[in-house]
Amino acid sequence: MSEATVRAWPCLEAEGPVLVFGGAHGNLHATRALLAEAERLEVPPSHIVCTGGLVGWGADPAACVGLVREAGIHVVAGASEAGLAGLDDEAHSWMRGRPGRMELRLAGRRLAVVHGSVTHADQRVFASDAGEIGRQIELSGDDGVIGGRCGLPFTRIDAGGLWHNAGAVGMPANDGTPRGWFSLLLPGSSGIGIRHLPLAYDHAGAAARIRTAGRSEAYAAALEAGLWPDSEALPAPERARRGQPLVPGRLAWTGGAACELPAAWPRGRFSDPDLTASGERRAVVPFAGLRTLWFNTGTLCNITCAGCYIESSPRNDRLAYLSRAEVRVALDEAAAHHPDLREIGFTGGEPFMNRDLPGMLEDALAAGYRVLVLTNAMRPMQRVRAALLDLQRRFADGLALRVSLDHHEPRRHEALRGPRTWQPALAGLRWLAENGFDVSVAGRTPWGESEAELRAGYGRLFAGLNLDLDPSDPARLVLFPEMNARAEVPEITESCWGILGRSPHEVMCSSARMVAKRRGASGPVVLSCTLLPYDAAFELGTTLAEAAQPVKLNHRLCAEFCVLGGASCSAPP
Repeated sequence: MSEATVRAWPCLEAEGPVLVFGGAHGNLHATRALLAEAERLEVPPSHIVCTGGLVGWGADPAACVGLVREAGIHVVAGASEAGLAGLDDEAHSWMRGRPGRMELRLAGRRLAVVHGSVTHADQRVFASDAGEIGRQIELSGDDGVIGGRCGLPFTRIDAGGLWHNAGAVGMPANDGTPRGWFSLLLPGSSGIGIRHLPLAYDHAGAAARIRTAGRSEAYAAALEAGLWPDSEALPAPERARRGQPLVPGRLAWTGGAACELPAAWPRGRFSDPDLTASGERRAVVPFAGLRTLWFNTGTLCNITCAGCYIESSPRNDRLAYLSRAEVRVALDEAAAHHPDLREIGFTGGEPFMNRDLPGMLEDALAAGYRVLVLTNAMRPMQRVRAALLDLQRRFADGLALRVSLDHHEPRRHEALRGPRTWQPALAGLRWLAENGFDVSVAGRTPWGESEAELRAGYGRLFAGLNLDLDPSDPARLVLFPEMNARAEVPEITESCWGILGRSPHEVMCSSARMVAKRRGASGPVVLSCTLLPYDAAFELGTTLAEAAQPVKLNHRLCAEFCVLGGASCSAPP
């Protein structure tokens, strides 16, 4: 094969990690989740490769093509997708223009990227096809092949080279779980590290879209069950593994030497929604009914705090301002379908940065709910004193405000909140107390002090300010456990409930949800909790009905803050 022929194919020469995926199959929920994962892993679209299969059985082929095309991702042509229905003429033309093959050059290796095989776009090559894999690698003239089409993630390395299939994001891997799969190729000093990673997404929402669109019921059921409707076409080894959950894999293609991988990339813990790194079943929190509904009014804040879990600041608008009308839609749905709902919470950012907040509070209070606002009590709140006094007069028993005061000493408070934040916060706290508001204080615990020492210190502060707050009452002084991103946190397994003497119904995601709106989105989404606003795996749909589903504790904060820390953002009962 001549070098001139090789150069005729599009080529990606990459120095950093490359994300590989395929098999979106018109599944918009999965495609969005994949792009969110790429952003979380800081892989730019220029380093993302799609092995085809963008359209197929899902309900939103045009939207999937639009997302991938707009992002500028490298795509090879699938078997027959340019001729499938659901695309306009422009999208058809773009799809027909995708190359049947491209080349990826990474860590000194040259890889052919195809949909099915080097010779046939519609050929399915499985891990058990050792002879065909060797033949296809030889025909490629490259060091290895990245293929798609078969829908099952695997990597095979032998003397002939590498065959890698990232799996499919829009279709489960026939392993009894609803996850999709993608991969990361990580260049090292002596080779390429390969990470097979699962993709959690709103599979129930994707299945519902298929049914609403009148598409294949068998495909909708497959998304929910994690099993293909028909496995008879699979080779016997792959057919025998039907229903056996896959575990994220990590291996190195080094040519005999150890491959050095970037230390900052995922190592396996908190990467699989169903299994821990040790292979145990991950703990799941069932939905026990909605009792607390949170609204994130937007991530913009008047200050920047050290260690803010949501990274709020005067510049962070990753969560956009909710409107009063959007909050009212969720309140109406809650009133109609969630009779156990008692508490509405507003958080941010700084909620009072959102000029619609007084109206949102009025709507929630008028509906008869107890309302809790988390605030720093600084200038944004003090600008709306008149509106707050009016709400206090009309709904005195319903409105509560929790003021963030990170420590009882100004030096430590300002070490986290920034200079000149102590006096404005105290002024706001005193104003609330003096005007009869139901007020509490939230503190933090990064200094190694005992709980007794902290409560005693806050008690001295409250006494000096003439505040009628009992520091021993956990409803009046909430002390949150710290969340250290570098600390070793154990994963929570099903057996942990008995070991820890805790019930999943004690964890806040059993009875709470949060409504938020991502920057640039057409509308809000519902998340499993207040702590994970950016993780697509914890996005449960666009309505409270869609969000009434179990939550898999697949994040370090699930363990650190909720299960082991025993904390909740809601008010104590």
